[in-house]
Amino acid sequence: MRRLAPAIVALALLTGCAVAPAGPAEVVPLNHLPALTGDYFRVESREVGRAFHIYVRLPDGYDPAAANAWPTVYLTDGDSLFPILAANHLFLTYDDGLPEAIVVGVAYGGFDPATNRRSIDFQTPGAGVSAGQAGAGAFQRFLKTELIPDIERRYRSDPSRRVLFGQSRGGAFVLYSAVTDPDLFWGRIASNPSITPGIESLLESAAPSARSDLGLVVVSGTRDRADLQAEAARWLSAWGARTQRPWRLRGERVEGGTHAANAPDAYRRGMNWLFEAEPAP
Repeated sequence: MRRLAPAIVALALLTGCAVAPAGPAEVVPLNHLPALTGDYFRVESREVGRAFHIYVRLPDGYDPAAANAWPTVYLTDGDSLFPILAANHLFLTYDDGLPEAIVVGVAYGGFDPATNRRSIDFQTPGAGVSAGQAGAGAFQRFLKTELIPDIERRYRSDPSRRVLFGQSRGGAFVLYSAVTDPDLFWGRIASNPSITPGIESLLESAAPSARSDLGLVVVSGTRDRADLQAEAARWLSAWGARTQRPWRLRGERVEGGTHAANAPDAYRRGMNWLFEAEPAP
């Protein structure tokens, strides 16, 4: 296991550069950011056929020898969301009583479309979407058969309390995962999902579920694009009217929230509802 200086993790994500871990004798001033203390490793995915950079934030007080296991949050778009949401999770434990968690960022290593293939990995099947473009199925298999088993082997991760968070097209992938493999994650948060094209597969009947404790939160900002708000409202209305669904469902509106900048608000609301924590006044 290779330890990374916490802020080097953030710097690599923000600049799109892959970095090697600092040597054991090397002193880096940014080592002293405990909110991002954790690990990094690279995965060559067989399912997707590409590499991913995996960043892991470990809970405050994490002890690999302890018997307890931690809830684990998987973030799509880890290049941008990991340094924001992983660090903010610590404040949510302080202010809201949210349980500490392992936070995993799934990153591409850059924002250039030649490197960052989110437009394929998060794309759901549907009208006008070619088979080569709809990569959500392969990306979900990567999570299920490659990344999640690796995380649960390396760290004290609780398999019964996995959470998936996605923003925009990543939010559409969250809904795809909820419909096609409900039991893979205990909780899911879709922040300002962008679900067209490909909405057809998100309105199909859900796959069978063996669990009765699953939860799904869909969050929209009131200043997000009107068409994206309408898509989310349509999806919520369709599923809210169904008596048979594998998860508890909640819609949230962030007053004044925009498409991307309010991802921390979506994370806070979604996580608090899933864990039934009480936000600070």
